[in-house]
Amino acid sequence: MTAMFPGGVAVTDLEVYDWEAGDGCRGGSPHVHTASSEGYVVTGGAGAVQTLSAAGFEEHALAPGEVVWFTPGVVHRLVNGGDLHLLVVMANAGLPEAGDAVLTFPADVLDDPDAYAAAATLPAGDGREVAARARRDLALEGFAELRAGGADALAAFHARAARLVQPRVAPWRAQWEVTVGAETARVAEQLSALAAGDPGLMSLASLSRAEPTSGDRTLGMCGRLKTWRWPASALGAVDAETPAALADRAEGRT
Repeated sequence: MTAMFPGGVAVTDLEVYDWEAGDGCRGGSPHVHTASSEGYVVTGGAGAVQTLSAAGFEEHALAPGEVVWFTPGVVHRLVNGGDLHLLVVMANAGLPEAGDAVLTFPADVLDDPDAYAAAATLPAGDGREVAARARRDLALEGFAELRAGGADALAAFHARAARLVQPRVAPWRAQWEVTVGAETARVAEQLSALAAGDPGLMSLASLSRAEPTSGDRTLGMCGRLKTWRWPASALGAVDAETPAALADRAEGRT
């Protein structure tokens, strides 16, 4: 079986949106990841990431060479101060694409799964950029409410996000077990072999290469994404979608 990318992570090349919002900032849609940690390696430009967490509202400057990361539950919004370009590293490759992220839409949208899906899903073909901007602006409405509401509002948002993704957790767990969980088990097996003086899995070593997705960058939550198609054996066989289809759905990744 082809190994996953080290650590069972996914990588995405991200050009952050330069669309101006109502508050004068340029950037993407605020959202939260419910199960996966996320990291940024800043490769160009300047900007910031705004966050809401137990520490309250914070803004963290981003410049080339900066590396920041955060755990599930941190609401985050990327702000483009000029040509902001990131390498995004996501834990649990496959789960973010499967809907791990929840946008900070107003409470009435979050409480209605059908309304949430309608607001979050981008149409095929023409109109995707207009829809992506509208999605961003709706998420900013909810983000402003969360900032004003403090800790109680954030707790209520976390509860709504958990209820929204609850029906997806069983297939997420199955996918995690055959991908990241299996990778973790292989490391444990190799450590046991090495402790016994046995080369273990080293005789099965190989190199893998991910092919870039074709066409234009995908419109994601935070910006324009360049993604890669991972080998099918590295993704596991739980999700019926092909690796190409997962890559095409990478708008949920960041």
